[in-house]
Amino acid sequence: MTTETHQDQQTEGLREKIDHTRETASQAYHDAKDKAASALHTSKDKAGELAHKTARTIETNPLGILVGGLVVGVIAGALIPRSAREKELLTPLGKKLGETIRQATQAARETGLRELEDAGLTKDAAKDRAKSLFDDVVKAASNAGSAAAKAATNKTSI
Repeated sequence: MTTETHQDQQTEGLREKIDHTRETASQAYHDAKDKAASALHTSKDKAGELAHKTARTIETNPLGILVGGLVVGVIAGALIPRSAREKELLTPLGKKLGETIRQATQAARETGLRELEDAGLTKDAAKDRAKSLFDDVVKAASNAGSAAAKAATNKTSI
């Protein structure tokens, strides 16, 4: 074998390896591209489903979403450090907001209790109703027992 023939064979082998590597890389690129497109499509579908589910949840339970949002806000606020300027600006606002919430809660509680009292739903009224109901049940049971005894006595005397 001549040196040229040997070099030609090596060159041909090298070309085959390069072609094979190129095909493998091309196939890997296309596979990755297809998987990325599929993942993107799946993500879009799931995001759409999540958006619809979230909208339905908000429509059916807006108060729960509000409370959840407040909780997330509080957690985020607790985790993100505040600057001195933020503390300076927000401290009076926080105190005012806290006092307003306390007053609103107290007013709601008092109004609710007043409404219950107006409807006759006080603690004492509930106790009285429960006692009256218990007395009625005892009286009904006693009357039923007496009626049963009387009926049994009448049957034996016949």
